[in-house]
This record gives sequence, structure tokens and C-alpha cells, in this order.
Amino acid sequence: MLKGSIRNKLIFLLMITTILPFGSSIIVTYLYTKDSMEDQVVKESSNLLYQGKVNLEGYIGELNDLSLSLYNNPDFINYMKSPDKDHGYLTIGMVKNVMQTILYTGDTINGVKISFLEEDRFISATRRTNVVFSRGIPEEDEVSFLKAAQSPFNMYIEPAYSQQEEKIRRSKEIVTIHRAFRNIPDNDVLAYISLDIAPDKVIDLSRNMYNSESEEFYVLSPHGDMIYSSDAEISDKQQWIQEVIGEEKEAGTIEWKRDDFNGVIMYDRLSPSAGGWFLVKRVAYADLYESAFNVAKINILFGVIGLGLVVLATLFVSFRITSPIRGLMKSIQQVESGNMQVKAETYSEDEIGVLSRRFHQMVDRINHLINREYKLELENRTSQLKMLQSQINPHFLYNALQSIGTLGLKNHVPHIYSLVTHLSKIMRYGMDMQEDVVPLHKEITYATAYLLLQKERFGDQLRYDILVHEDVKEVAVPKMILQPIIENYFKHGFDVRNGAGVITLDCRREEDQLIIIVKDNGGGIPEKRLEEIEKQLYNPSKKTEGHIGLKNVYVRLDLYYGGKAALLLKNLDEEGFMVRIEVPLQWEGDADESHHRG
Repeated sequence: MLKGSIRNKLIFLLMITTILPFGSSIIVTYLYTKDSMEDQVVKESSNLLYQGKVNLEGYIGELNDLSLSLYNNPDFINYMKSPDKDHGYLTIGMVKNVMQTILYTGDTINGVKISFLEEDRFISATRRTNVVFSRGIPEEDEVSFLKAAQSPFNMYIEPAYSQQEEKIRRSKEIVTIHRAFRNIPDNDVLAYISLDIAPDKVIDLSRNMYNSESEEFYVLSPHGDMIYSSDAEISDKQQWIQEVIGEEKEAGTIEWKRDDFNGVIMYDRLSPSAGGWFLVKRVAYADLYESAFNVAKINILFGVIGLGLVVLATLFVSFRITSPIRGLMKSIQQVESGNMQVKAETYSEDEIGVLSRRFHQMVDRINHLINREYKLELENRTSQLKMLQSQINPHFLYNALQSIGTLGLKNHVPHIYSLVTHLSKIMRYGMDMQEDVVPLHKEITYATAYLLLQKERFGDQLRYDILVHEDVKEVAVPKMILQPIIENYFKHGFDVRNGAGVITLDCRREEDQLIIIVKDNGGGIPEKRLEEIEKQLYNPSKKTEGHIGLKNVYVRLDLYYGGKAALLLKNLDEEGFMVRIEVPLQWEGDADESHHRG
């Protein structure tokens, strides 16, 4: 049969000329790739761990510099030396400003505490409360203070879940940096400064150090406490953790073939001044050699393709006729599904080939027209947004700078440092044209900084209250929609109030909408004037006379949400004025959102 059949001879020859070479290639390539891939993965992972180590050390260093900067404040140092002495209103105000400055310097700082261990009292401030002077230091903090005092770097980083305080910390979900504040050049400890840090930054940096599909990543304290884990099922009681923290080298690799893991463990350690954390990555051998398996699969695939080509050659004539029709039908189906980026294929010069080319030319023309109209609309909306946003900043910056200058001339006190910090934060936020949509908590932080400046300007003549529910803090909103509304109070309502000025900000969720309410105790707006403002506000073509900030906010909300947002104005029954903003909790889609990115 082999001698008389050309088909069988071709099949036999094909098997000899394809299976043997490809089979040998698969074996040789797999053995070589298996060894080289392990070295490559270990080297790349070690470099990635080192870069992550540098980033984490930089982040912790920035937080550490916040407490070190207090040494540059002589009034604060004097207060620390004798906290039990009656220092008067100005000194207490200075301490409050220092606490608030540290608290609002970074987005990840949730709380600041200064503890005087010998006096058994402390000063604390969080983003939800004002500065509080209290007594009775918790026992668990005393243990942390002792570790900070004994550290050569006067610092101890307390992990979110420590072994001895696991039940206490389970609901806290923070990392606390404790610093022993010494009386330089003496070695006496004046107080202990504690910063409660949300682990968001640590988690974000950690996620960039590993591939979640094939690798495991952990951040461990020097005592083996789990600070971050890519696998929630892994506990800090496993044997490999003790093996890693017991290593004398700063960085290295461990071959592990025990318990339920069989693979390579790579680690790198932060410097002791940054907490001495261990960055650990685990890669199983199955994942480590996956590339070698893929190369073998590719070689097998090429072998199968080679064999298939010989068989398919006999069907070439029939496929020659039907292939153009099948390709044209596939293109039509893609266009029907909304994909206008269909690729033209080369066909013969017969009627089917001509029809296919004309179809693709028509699709390209339609796609070109759609893209042109889309880009024109996008550029028009972007220009409107930038123009509206640029109208907001100058007036506010003028008032802020004037307030800072006046306070500096009158008092000659360190308040100027706090004011400049708030102002720089506001300027950076307002002038950043790269980000038009921000989480609500960033907008609240910006509004808080603005109100703090006004508080320094008006003192006891101004009070404010901010309430933001937890479930709306991450809702995306257009940038700078609160500051123009708050500013209107100081421009039109602050001078006609009864008693001290009061402004409240309430952000909450109602069904599928985000509700933002701004109230004040100003004189309100006469009903006739309010009707005129509403007509100007809701009529895009009508020129606005006054209240430009409200007009800007309304136009931006309309552009962002396509008519699904509301801006309501109302005089309060007792006194004052209210502005209510209603926007959807979710955007219509990623495509819509991308229209407004800078």
C-alpha cells in the first residue's frame, strides 16, 4: 500500500520530515528554557522588589519628615518642654494648627496624636474630629512608645494586625508610625508623636510589585506580622515566614519544597530607618516554568499546522471560491456588532473581490465621518470645560493671598506656615489641568483647606461643619464644584448675617444619587432676584449678571452628566441660603467619562 499510493507516501514523508525535527526541537527547547526562565524570573523579580523597596522607603521617609519638621518650630518645642503649663490661647491655637497641618498634608493620614507619657495625657486630631486634649494613654500605645524610644532611629512602625493586639486592631485597618520626640541635643523624650496611616498607599505600591495571576506577594514586619497579603487565606503562622525573617542577608532567594508550596521565595528588606519590613514574593514552579511549557506547545502547534497545510492543499480550489464570500460576511457581521475597524483583505479581481473592496471603502468613509464628528464634539466640550474652570481661580487666590499677608503683618506668628501650606495645596489642586474628575473626598479636602484659610481670616466670626458619609467618599465628581458655591457665601452673604457666620456641607447618598447640600446663615436672596438668577442659570444662551460661580458649576454639571444632574437654589425659612446638587452615583460608561479627562 505504501509503494502504490502517492497519498500514503506523502503522508509518511511528511511525518518523517516534521514530527522528528519538531519533536527533537520541543525536547531541547524545553530543557534549555526551563533553566533559563528560572534565572530570568528571579532576576526580574529581584529588580522589581528592589524598586518597590525604594518606593516604600521614600513614602515612609516622607511621613517621617512630617514629624521631624516640628523641630523647626521653636514655639512648638517650648510647648513640648512644659505641656502642663498654661500657655494661653495663642499657644493652644498654634498647637491646633500644627496638628491640622500634619493631618491634612497627606491624603493617607487619618489621625495625629501627641502623647506625654509622664503627664498621662495626649492631644489627638482626626479627619472626623477637631483637635482634642485628653488624659489616659492606652496601654497598647505605651508598648509601642517603648519600642520607638529604644529604636536607634527613634521610630517604630506598628503594623495593622500585630500578634499581641490582633483583636484590638482587627477593626482598625491602619498602620501607625510612632516617633520619640527628644529634647535635642539632650536625649530626654519630650513626647511621642503617632501618625495613623491608611494602608492605601502601601497596598497600591505592593500591587505594582507582582503579577496577581501567577505570583504571590507579602509585606511582613520584622516580627513576622502580616502587613499586606495578596492571598487572604495565608496566615502569619506559616513556617516559611519565620524562615524569611530569620535570614541575615538583606535580600535573597529561598528554594521551598515544604507544606503546601513548591517553588521559589524571593525577598528584600527595607532599611531599619523605614521600619525594616520584608517584601516577599512567592512563585510556584508550575508558574515559573509556564513559559517553557508554552514554547513546547507552540512547537507542537507548528507541527500540527505543517501537517494540516498538506491536507488543506487538496481543498484549496473549493476554498478559493468560498473564502471571499465568507470574509465579506464576517466583515458585515463585525459592522453590525458596532466594530467599524474592519480590515480589508486581498481578493481576486472577480466580481466578489470588487464588491469586497467597495464595501471596505464605504466602511472606511463612514468611520472617518464618525471620528471627525466625535473629535469635534470632544474638542468643543473640552474647550468649554477649561474655559469655565479658568474663571473660578483668580478671585479666590487674590482673597487668600490678601488674608495671609494681613495675618502675617498683624501677628508675626508661625500661623503663616500653616496658611501657606493650605494655600499651596489649593493652588496645586486648582491649577492641575490633567485631572477633571476626582473622588469626592479630594474635593472635600480642597474645600476644607479653603475654609481653614477663611477661618484664619475671620476667626470666631466663622464656623463650619462638614459631614461626608463613608459610602460616597469615592464617588467621582467634576473637579471644583464646591469652592464656587462656598465662595458665594463670603461674597454675598457673610456681611449680612446675624451673629457668627455658619456654613455647613452635607454629602450623602439617596437611592442611586449623590446629594450635596451647602447651607449658610447669610441674608439669603430676595425672591424676585432669585427667580432672575434661576432663569439666567438654566438658560445657556442668556448672559449671566453676577453669580458667575453658580453658572460655571451648573454648566459643568450639565456637560458632564448630560442633563441628569440638578442644581437647586432655595432660601431657608429661618435665615440663610441653601444650594443642593444632585448627580448620579455612576457615570453612563467609561466612554462618557473619558470625554472629560485632561
